Amino acid sequence: MDSTDRPRLARHVRMTFCRTRQRHILQRPETVVVLNGSGADILALCDGRHTVAEIVAELGARYGTVPGDEVRRFLTRLVARRCVELTHG
Repeated sequence: MDSTDRPRLARHVRMTFCRTRQRHILQRPETVVVLNGSGADILALCDGRHTVAEIVAELGARYGTVPGDEVRRFLTRLVARRCVELTHG
């Protein structure tokens, strides 16, 4: 994954807040992925406009330091699960 890639949720995936679990979830056909707080923060910025580098910078501005490697690993796992798609910069 390159820092200029622009991630976005796949068309068949929707992020929503689950009141029962009190967490954000990704809804996919036949599957639900429960997100932790940082995962939801990352995915909220995955709109196809922000690059990976911009997402890391935005989270760093909010929370101080954000390991860019962890953000990339998280997104890479979701790309492999077909939850996130990348537009190459």
